[in-house]
Amino acid sequence: MIISTMVLDINKLEANIYREANQAACEKMRQALEDYDEQLRMSRNFKQYRSVNLKKTVLKTRMGDVEYHRRQYKTDEDGKTAYVYLLDMAIGTQVVGHFSQSMAETIAEANCEMSYRHSARTISETTGQNISHTTAWKVTQALGERANQRELDDAKRAEASKGRGQAEVKLLFEEQDGVYLNLQGKDRQERGSTIEMKAAIAYSGAAKTGAKRYNLTGKVACANFEGINQFVRRKDGVIASYYNVDEIEQRILNGDGAPWIRRSVTDETIYQLDTFHRNQAIFKYVKDPDARKNIFKLLYSKEIELMFEVIDAYANSTDDPLAEKLYRELETYFQNNRDGLISYKRQGIDLPEPPEGVVYRNCGAMESNIFSLIGRRMKRRRTNWSISGGNNMARMLTLKITRRLKEAVTGFLPETFEQPIQTPLSAAKSPSRIGKGYNGFTQATIPPSQKWMKDLFAPKSFC
Repeated sequence: MIISTMVLDINKLEANIYREANQAACEKMRQALEDYDEQLRMSRNFKQYRSVNLKKTVLKTRMGDVEYHRRQYKTDEDGKTAYVYLLDMAIGTQVVGHFSQSMAETIAEANCEMSYRHSARTISETTGQNISHTTAWKVTQALGERANQRELDDAKRAEASKGRGQAEVKLLFEEQDGVYLNLQGKDRQERGSTIEMKAAIAYSGAAKTGAKRYNLTGKVACANFEGINQFVRRKDGVIASYYNVDEIEQRILNGDGAPWIRRSVTDETIYQLDTFHRNQAIFKYVKDPDARKNIFKLLYSKEIELMFEVIDAYANSTDDPLAEKLYRELETYFQNNRDGLISYKRQGIDLPEPPEGVVYRNCGAMESNIFSLIGRRMKRRRTNWSISGGNNMARMLTLKITRRLKEAVTGFLPETFEQPIQTPLSAAKSPSRIGKGYNGFTQATIPPSQKWMKDLFAPKSFC
């Protein structure tokens, strides 16, 4: 039996209700912002900030554009007249355009997973905000520059032995690797079609999360196109921003043998050649299965001197010029990484006890991390990057994978705004009025001919 011939478009109904809910939320947020601005007006230093007028602006949120009015003030800065907005100073809307913290974080998360164009389309379809791929790109550039400045500041602190890290460990693992990315535009013309992006991670160990699954603990990361010295300095700054480096007694560095990686080796560092790259080199340069087996046997029995003699003997005894060349390349590669041919666990070194719940596993996590850090977003999909754009995206990716992306966008809205506002910002308080019975009327600006209004409207004591 047909009840009705009317057809209900559920998708359209859902879209209409969602739009109306967003509009109501935007209106509520507008009222909250303007109320907050009024509190700042009443609690400001009247001598320092003189109210001028109200001006309209917009804050881009997940619900949509919130249009509101905030008061402009005239003040003196270093002897010069300046016009400021106390509300903007309080909620930080000057950072990354006028995006709210949650909206900027949403865009940044999307940009780390997909192209800017796809990210903009997804954001526009799933929130009340309609953005373009250019806007998505600009958010990443702004956040990336902010993260870059923070890393540079941390590098300076690390050089001065004033790192802000609090985590204390006795043993720190470091792994480094590089990945070549395609360049575009002027950078491609100046530097060639590809350039290596250096990446590094540091962690305190691994925690068991499943039957055969472990997650790295205390992981920090950084990645950049810059030169060796600058990258090592940046890497040290990132480590010092999380770890108290004065408490670190031993470091273990795992790498593929690239010269820039060995620049991180210090007196307290145990260097080891990544076992994957080490074994891969034997398979790559030694084509004879028997010779390959003998080299592996000597390597695992830690007879390094004899191993080099055997490689030299194989190179001298072969009649194939190509085979001899390959043996010599393997010999050179191993000689350059002689001190790292044996893994740290087999070097017989006394290591500090791991923290509770943490175990020391074999190094080699960088191969997976180089994909999740850089490769998955920046290498595939025929992507091409500028130097600055690639660096900014890499910073967002490293922050995301180490769960520190929220730090990059913190500051758009203060924590006090997320809860009922009970007291105005301390920065806006006037020492000459707070706690001295200031009521907002006796200090108000009144025309000379209307001074009687002060006494008329000022609050009176019951006694």
